[in-house]
Amino acid sequence: MSSEIAVNLGGALTIFLALVLPPLGAALGAGLLVAVAQAATQIQDQNLPQTVKLLVVVAVFGAMAGALFGPLIEYTETIYGNFPSMVR
Repeated sequence: MSSEIAVNLGGALTIFLALVLPPLGAALGAGLLVAVAQAATQIQDQNLPQTVKLLVVVAVFGAMAGALFGPLIEYTETIYGNFPSMVR
């Protein structure tokens, strides 16, 4: 494998971070808000923060699907297009 191919494969990390950071940040913010609300109201339910974070992550993926998955699809098409030259 040449260094050019290795550098191109390193772009997968950048795409992964771009795909993961928005939902992760939203889940972090939602978890913080729910934790503050639970501390203020003294609600001890452990399912509430997990449910809220799950719904927030699904909403972020739904709202930003085109922006998040567009680069991933382009990168996948590039990998499949260059596959024969990569395995030689």
